[in-house]
Amino acid sequence: MPPPVGPVTVPPTPPAPQPQPQPQPAAPLFTPVAFDALPGWQQDDVRQAWPAFQASCRALGAKPDWKAPCAAGKLVDPNDAAAIRQYFETYFVPNLVRAPDGADAGLITGYYEPMLRGARRRGGAYQTPLYKVPDDLVTVDLASVYPSLKGMRLRGRLVGKTVVPYGTRADIERARLPGKELVWVDDPVEAFFLEVQGSGRVELDDGETVRIAYADQNGHPYKAIGRWLIDQGELAPGAATAQGIKAWIAAHPERRQELLNVNPSYVFFREERLPDPGIGPKGALGVPLTPARSVAVDPAFLPLGTPLFLSTTRPASDVPLQRLMLAQDTGGAIKGAVRADFFFGFGGQAADDAGRMKQRGQIWALLPRPNAVAAR
Repeated sequence: MPPPVGPVTVPPTPPAPQPQPQPQPAAPLFTPVAFDALPGWQQDDVRQAWPAFQASCRALGAKPDWKAPCAAGKLVDPNDAAAIRQYFETYFVPNLVRAPDGADAGLITGYYEPMLRGARRRGGAYQTPLYKVPDDLVTVDLASVYPSLKGMRLRGRLVGKTVVPYGTRADIERARLPGKELVWVDDPVEAFFLEVQGSGRVELDDGETVRIAYADQNGHPYKAIGRWLIDQGELAPGAATAQGIKAWIAAHPERRQELLNVNPSYVFFREERLPDPGIGPKGALGVPLTPARSVAVDPAFLPLGTPLFLSTTRPASDVPLQRLMLAQDTGGAIKGAVRADFFFGFGGQAADDAGRMKQRGQIWALLPRPNAVAAR
């Protein structure tokens, strides 16, 4: 006798597969526009940018795209604003810079060259060292193995045959680097902000003033202590300026090192002579920075040496700041396409302006025009 047949269960029909959202293509980095689209282009005194541009040409003039523009630039009267403007309109094409998500506005901050007080030897008020590059810091240029990683470097130290991360700021502060002291300064907070600026001057107790320039870094990413204070509810967003951070430290001296250690990045320096105090420090391009005409950028997006037109506002105001600039420096905190750090120069006013500069802005990259020789 055959077994009884039970009820037949029909499996439910599976739901139709839903279409998966497709990733949106990244927005183009550069969008060509006419010079008339640059707000304030006709009003800017481009003569003030000409020395900075000539400095870029000294660094880039041998490159194929730059040979014709830089050669022609030698024939331009540096005192003739109309001739300089016509030169850029002939040899360059302005391109609106956009982030991968399509945003054409970004953060514009400021930096300056500070003055610290110091001595060659430790003693008295001079208790904070500025260090040279340590002997055990290993730097690996990744582009030598992976060309697509041009400009990327791995830093660490050797343990046996293995490269391990170099110490953080907290590690270095605990262990110190005996024998690597370049100079001793009298203010640990100003020493920290010197690292943020990248270079500065130190007036020594014997009357000599030397320039302290960026030499290397410990390989850890820069983290903004102002952002940390905001996240901790210690400062309102609008108060997280250099001035606001220093005031917070003055009111909480027992938490100073806790705050500084939030940034694991540590900068090492070298000493340079200061034959002409009127000449700015060298930026990443290898040429002296020009106050109010040089900016630091992210070279992953904007090639060093490129003329840029910047449209933003003056520090902590809505007063327009629109002018021709030169991309001549980089910085650990300068990341992204629409991102620039405005070099204000040296002195008290530069320090005040840089500390309050946290504005929104747009950037146009002036790229060499193809066939520029024929255009002229």
